[in-house]
Amino acid sequence: MKIIAVLVSTLSLAAAFAPSSSSRSTKSSTEMNALFDNIFGMDLYAPNRAVNEYGQRKNKNIKQGEVGNKSYVPAGLTLEEYKKVRSKDVSKFDSNYDKNVKKAGKFQDFDAFYEKRGTAIGGKWLTAPGKGHTFAKTKYDYSGGKDDSKGWGDAMGSVFGSKKK
Repeated sequence: MKIIAVLVSTLSLAAAFAPSSSSRSTKSSTEMNALFDNIFGMDLYAPNRAVNEYGQRKNKNIKQGEVGNKSYVPAGLTLEEYKKVRSKDVSKFDSNYDKNVKKAGKFQDFDAFYEKRGTAIGGKWLTAPGKGHTFAKTKYDYSGGKDDSKGWGDAMGSVFGSKKK
């Protein structure tokens, strides 16, 4: 009896989830396509496509806020001195941004680098300093020449203590 009940319930579940052959009223595929075209065709930058490209900050109306009589001024500065400091910061920021915009899109050609390095089987680049790497320009001179400037290590002394004589 239990087997028959399980069989009947299985058949009823299969019938319930089987697709029906009756025609239902559905939206046509062209209406759905028009809706998706509207949704996926939205373009935030359509009025001004170049607004989000690198270097476009100069074309936007971005400026530093004004400092007035009721604004915060650091202790030890007058309002005019603080305005000068802020304007100098803005000009420094703008010049740095312009410098970086000029460098944008300039890359080293990999093929030229590969040929310049002399890469070949048994090439001399394996024994060269850095093994063919192009080193980044650093802030300090690490060429090994004499540098008389006092660094932070000279002022504090050695981390390992003084040398025994």
